Amino acid sequence: MEFGKGGIILGPSAFGRNQVYMHRVFPKWSSPILESVASIGLLFFLFLVGLELDLNSIRRTGKRAFVIAAAGISMPFILGIGIAYVFRKAVDGADKVGYIQYVVFMGVALSITAFPVLARILAELKLLTTRVGETAMAAAAFNDVAAWILLALAIALAGNGGDGPHKSPLISIWVLLSGVAFVAFMMVAIKPAMNWVARRCSPEQDTVDEAYICLTLGGVLVAGFVTDFIGIHAIFGAFVFGLTIPKGGDFAEKLIERIEDFVTGLLLPLYFASSGLKTDVAKIKGGKAWGLLVLVITTACTGKIVGTFTVAMMCMIPARESITLGVLMNTKGLVELIVLNIGKEKKVLNDEAFAILVLMALFTTFITTPTVMAIYKPARGFSARVDRRLQSASDTTKDELRVLACVHGPGSIPSLINLIESTRSTNKASKLKLYIMHLVELTERSSSIIMVQRLRKNGFPFINRLRRSGFHDRVAVTFEAYGQLGQVNVTPTTAVSPLPTMHEDICHVAEDKSVTMIILPFHKQWRRFNDHEEVENVGHGWRGVNQRVLKEAPCSVAVLLDRGYGGGAQMTPGPTSTAVQKVCVMFFGGPDDREALELGGRMAEHPAVNVTVITFVQKNEMDDLDLVLRPSPNKCRESNYTFTTAITNPQNEKVSFPFFSNNMIIYLIDCMTLFGY
Repeated sequence: MEFGKGGIILGPSAFGRNQVYMHRVFPKWSSPILESVASIGLLFFLFLVGLELDLNSIRRTGKRAFVIAAAGISMPFILGIGIAYVFRKAVDGADKVGYIQYVVFMGVALSITAFPVLARILAELKLLTTRVGETAMAAAAFNDVAAWILLALAIALAGNGGDGPHKSPLISIWVLLSGVAFVAFMMVAIKPAMNWVARRCSPEQDTVDEAYICLTLGGVLVAGFVTDFIGIHAIFGAFVFGLTIPKGGDFAEKLIERIEDFVTGLLLPLYFASSGLKTDVAKIKGGKAWGLLVLVITTACTGKIVGTFTVAMMCMIPARESITLGVLMNTKGLVELIVLNIGKEKKVLNDEAFAILVLMALFTTFITTPTVMAIYKPARGFSARVDRRLQSASDTTKDELRVLACVHGPGSIPSLINLIESTRSTNKASKLKLYIMHLVELTERSSSIIMVQRLRKNGFPFINRLRRSGFHDRVAVTFEAYGQLGQVNVTPTTAVSPLPTMHEDICHVAEDKSVTMIILPFHKQWRRFNDHEEVENVGHGWRGVNQRVLKEAPCSVAVLLDRGYGGGAQMTPGPTSTAVQKVCVMFFGGPDDREALELGGRMAEHPAVNVTVITFVQKNEMDDLDLVLRPSPNKCRESNYTFTTAITNPQNEKVSFPFFSNNMIIYLIDCMTLFGY
């Protein structure tokens, strides 16, 4: 809804009060062009909504979602009858429109649930694949279908609103019957045809024929034209056509890839701007108008939340989940704006009523996320947390090293494979279990929501050994190939999450799979060329992810910093690796250094790895000397930094070298000499 707020700011409610600004930025001659482009964007957006909406989800959740959705529609719709009566008495000019038309539009405006907005809120809160999220999505899917049917009824009854001539009821009946015939034709004739097209574009085929993509996109325009010709709005045809596309296949993904960025990034903001130009908050004047706004908000929230909560409790859903369902079903958003714009276009809603209902939609959507977070935040902690270390591995897992390696993309794969291969023991009794987690930031894109539904279960990343990469994930394919060559048990998974909560997914998988070590990529990547190097910063958001994992992880954490020096020395996986890797372990003391030393000992077991350990010792007479650590002003660009000094235990340090290998060399260096004392 950020674009919606921006549209209101651009319109007469804020910047548009300056007439010079309006004539320069939005001259009158540009309005038809803006409206036309915005209508095309809206058409394809509703096609995407139909493409996301899976009607099978209603059948999977049974009667529960159907009953909850019915209550969430009926009670606000009934309350909307009273709101329509109050508006017709209190708002000037509202009584010029027929009472039935006004009641239907007001009922739809109060009872609708914005399915796309709800999906994104659930994905952001990591509730999309939980029981609450699945019930809410199924109920919202039914709600969306019912709302569009009611909207088609409202459009058929409205005609030209109060300004047009009186229309015979037979015409409205004809429009409704034509709409029903259109839906039946789409489901009986077009849906099987689209199933055939989807099979032709399945992953088993070498390529996806672009002609099918173009034909489908052209079908969106044709469906919109047909419903507009019937007398129902064009968006209804695009929505129904989206429902005919098979869900979860490669063809649907290709369609989304082709149009989602263009529609949501360019065309849809134009629709928000067009809607904002029609919204004038200044029309809400006096205490009576603001009282109507409070009344509408209270009625909409009460009808949705109380109706949904009551029926959910009757379905034996716990009270906290029931109230959460009510708040989630109260989400409005873009779909609400579409209904209101159609009502204004049909002259059913005047400027004052339109502005009141737009603010109601913005408010109800704005309060959804913080309210849900306040009343329903599933526990993501661990009841019996055990910090696992390389040194203190239990007897049951000592012969199997379990590692969770996280990657942002293909750039850090070579160095990560080198590191994993170095830790792989050639001893058949010692096994390496590798979990690869591809970290993907959650966005507003439709493809991101589909990834969440496919790759998460019960709110967390779904790990399935037999899962194939539906999105042609190069990361998973690469590591699966490495696992076959290096005889390593590799299990790929994907975490699609907002960056502030990405660490929850990482720590959950580490705890659930009894991982001994997590490997995180550094937030900077170096690329070396012949005579220079380039530094790529993937973002400070990823730096925050690393910091939160270091704080919350139930096991040892390693941060892989690849300076680009090892790009040419690629180790070949397998028992006969010949390329020699030279590893140096700097041992100052403390638990972190003992973990690094343990890892170095495992590396020393590999025949192609030579390990050098440099341990620093203090003279007895210098034990009380404090060393002050400062970053180099010539090499460090960071303005904020911290240093952590470990408290060493001499007795623990003495037993830190129980192993000696032909590939390990240990040096003892006087640290007072090293630091120049």
